[in-house]
Amino acid sequence: MDRRHGYYFAKIGLTVAVFAAGCAGFVLLGDSWWQLGSAVFFAVMYAQLAFLGHDAGHRQIFRSRRANDRVGYALGGIVGMSYGWWMGNHTRHHANPNHEDDDPDLDIPLLAFTRGQTDGRRGLFRWTARHQAALFFPLLLLEGLSLHRSAITAVWRDEVEFRTREAVMLVAHLAVYLTAVFVVLSPPVALAFIAVHQGLWGVYMGCSFAPGHKGMPTYADETKLDFLRKQVLTSRNVRGGPWVDFALGGLNYQIEHHLFPSIPRPNLRRAQPLVRAFCAENGIDYAQCGLLRSYRYVLAHLHDVSAPLRVQAGR
Repeated sequence: MDRRHGYYFAKIGLTVAVFAAGCAGFVLLGDSWWQLGSAVFFAVMYAQLAFLGHDAGHRQIFRSRRANDRVGYALGGIVGMSYGWWMGNHTRHHANPNHEDDDPDLDIPLLAFTRGQTDGRRGLFRWTARHQAALFFPLLLLEGLSLHRSAITAVWRDEVEFRTREAVMLVAHLAVYLTAVFVVLSPPVALAFIAVHQGLWGVYMGCSFAPGHKGMPTYADETKLDFLRKQVLTSRNVRGGPWVDFALGGLNYQIEHHLFPSIPRPNLRRAQPLVRAFCAENGIDYAQCGLLRSYRYVLAHLHDVSAPLRVQAGR
């Protein structure tokens, strides 16, 4: 549980420095179709900055809420997300992971994660749910835009604690982003840059968060689970070394993270053998697999859940 100030000072400093260097490179490269490569770079950097914002939200960086929130708001401003909205949403998720009614991460209109969610689907939502296994990764191209939309909606509806602060930061982000893109690039290249950047950022974020819970058991109010089982049985770890730790921002230790949300990211690997041994001693299933296999589990679950819709369509 000890803070890792040195790690986070280096991590944040290096990430921001690389991001700033990328911004300088973007300007120097100018109007070129090679900027689509820059769009890929910025998609990765947005995700890495968001992972650090996630750490700040869980008070992994500093002990005080104020210090962590300062970092979180700053990072949210850089990527155009509402830190206040995300905190509220994510806190509910941690309190009720994979709960059919109370986990906001299961409330995605275009997808159905339980058989109950397929009931009453009409029109486009019914069609996407019916084919959701095939559409899952393509739909992630919209995740980046969805995060921006959720931020704007939350601020507009006054659903965040510091509405004025977040409104200013979102407007500033949008102004700087669009000005930089359309001043440096010609309109066709600018539009392609935005599409690639926002699309791949969404794919990266979705591919990082999905393995942790999607395809794991869901539950409703009538299912009585203690805190330990609620967190462990609904979560999945992703096996891998330092590169997986980096790529997924520590989310590959989903079980340990849910049991001890404030443990600094680099300490999760050290906590894993202790948690796994405890689960084995107490007969609690501990789910872990490789990254590609986790995606297969996610897709298989989506395909199974949507089976009734395909049967009905075939009648």
